[in-house]
Amino acid sequence: MPSSDHLLDLIRSTPEIDLLLRTSFGFDIHRKHNGDGLGLASGAPLEPIAGEWAGGAYLLCAEQDGRRPVVFASSEGQGGLLAEDLADALEIIIGLAWHDCLGFSGGGDPDVMQTSARHLERSRGRDNPDIDQDAAQVAAALSLRVLPVTDLVVRLHAAASKTEPDHLVTDGGQAYDPPFGEHSEPRHGGWR
Repeated sequence: MPSSDHLLDLIRSTPEIDLLLRTSFGFDIHRKHNGDGLGLASGAPLEPIAGEWAGGAYLLCAEQDGRRPVVFASSEGQGGLLAEDLADALEIIIGLAWHDCLGFSGGGDPDVMQTSARHLERSRGRDNPDIDQDAAQVAAALSLRVLPVTDLVVRLHAAASKTEPDHLVTDGGQAYDPPFGEHSEPRHGGWR
């Protein structure tokens, strides 16, 4: 897998990929300031690497076993481990409506997450008919894999389940809520 530094350099030096990540997937390397002031409860440092439209931040943790885990912190005060390294995180970001999959996880139930992912996949394609092409283009440019949604959900669940205690995000000492939402589907109208 490519290193985090190599991937970030590729994104910076490839304007078309930078644009696709920003517009189709909400991974904007020009919004690194979104993560200013955030840390881990353990006191370990975080490096802001990207932001997203709603004010959330993607942050790299210190190296562990040759990899730099990625945490996400939302502007609503939820956060946790997204993946074991940036390559894994980007595969999840381009292949899955991951944020909503966590939000509609029934408190972290893997089966509920799989059901949510199937519904979210349909709406993601309706909202952006080119999303699969965009994902394939980003994956090819960054030497990433395009994985089945079911596999991505398994990886996302495994990572988010390891948030506590080492990857618990804090802001000025205040701990963020865990990444798993309590609902199993949208409250108004359910899945359509």
